[in-house]
Amino acid sequence: MDCTDFRTAISARVDGEALPPEVPDAVLDAHLARCPRCREWARRVWRLRQLTARVAGC
Repeated sequence: MDCTDFRTAISARVDGEALPPEVPDAVLDAHLARCPRCREWARRVWRLRQLTARVAGC
């Protein structure tokens, strides 16, 4: 697996969807603990989600 697979899982997590079967929660969390690029990407995705929710009035 590469970071692209993990970023797909991060997107699913942020959207409240089921993670891909090949990336269970524990595997994603372990990857985030050791990959600063994916941690930063996840932070930005969460922030974008917050901002779009605010704009949408949710």
